[in-house]
Amino acid sequence: MPELPVTHTSITGKASHSETGEGLPLVISLSRGPAACFNRAMPPAPTPARQRTDSYLICATPRTGSSLLCGLLDSTGVAGHPESWFRRQDELEFAASWGIADASEGTFGYPDYFRAAAAAGSTANGVFAARIMWGTMDEVTAHLAPVYPGQAGSAAGLLSAAFGQTRFVYLRRGDVVAQAVSLLRAEQTGVWFETADERQEPTAEPGFDFGQARDLVRQIENENAAWEEWFTAEGIQPHRVLYEELDADPVGIASGVLSFLGLDLPPGREITVRHKRLADGLNARWIESYRLHEARERQDKPSGAGAARAGVGGCGG
Repeated sequence: MPELPVTHTSITGKASHSETGEGLPLVISLSRGPAACFNRAMPPAPTPARQRTDSYLICATPRTGSSLLCGLLDSTGVAGHPESWFRRQDELEFAASWGIADASEGTFGYPDYFRAAAAAGSTANGVFAARIMWGTMDEVTAHLAPVYPGQAGSAAGLLSAAFGQTRFVYLRRGDVVAQAVSLLRAEQTGVWFETADERQEPTAEPGFDFGQARDLVRQIENENAAWEEWFTAEGIQPHRVLYEELDADPVGIASGVLSFLGLDLPPGREITVRHKRLADGLNARWIESYRLHEARERQDKPSGAGAARAGVGGCGG
């Protein structure tokens, strides 16, 4: 919210190693005649202050490790509580838990909702965090536009008006086939994540379906393209995180996000991994099946030249 506290950071500094060779105050010696000279220590060069953000959004598509990253950042105690606060299906439940929903009508006002979400998603230092999937962003900005009409022409402006200086973390997956397989399995079983304290039980047995997986690959590719277009249109340079790198080094990647946000891990605090990896041998077999189906389709599909020759022959007959 606009009233979120802003941390003012002080500037300290010294001459850099490239300037002095030793990181010490620069000493200039000037000669006045054969026996006269003096030394003067120059004041240390200031180091630019690292700018801290008031809020950030994790922008993603499903099955990119967003739950893992949210848990890592939440464990720092200084990077907000990133959750899907604006997922339409969950808004009424959140509103009821915050005491802002009309019990008889089952409705709530969005100005109240945004204020309550900012409070729920912020750590004690005032940093707010949320996770947003593609498609939700348009809904959020549409609800913010009447609240901040002066910023209605800019999605980034609306978000900053509501949550203060906002930054963006873009999480995506390099292997979209593996992502689609993971999404297909989660949709079939209802198992989306698992932690040491919470385990979701499958509601159905999973089964590979090439057509469904291919549709999900196309959906993911379209949503990735949409995110890129949105960032470009809004003039935003997000901090990019690749799932494969997050999976290999979760703590290191989370530390990089903290640095991007201008936040420091409190002394004695550790970044902890809360979520378990769900991909297993079944995922690997589905990925292999997908690639085999895809290869067969390419082989069965006539080339452009072959199709053209077949068309000419048909017309002549």
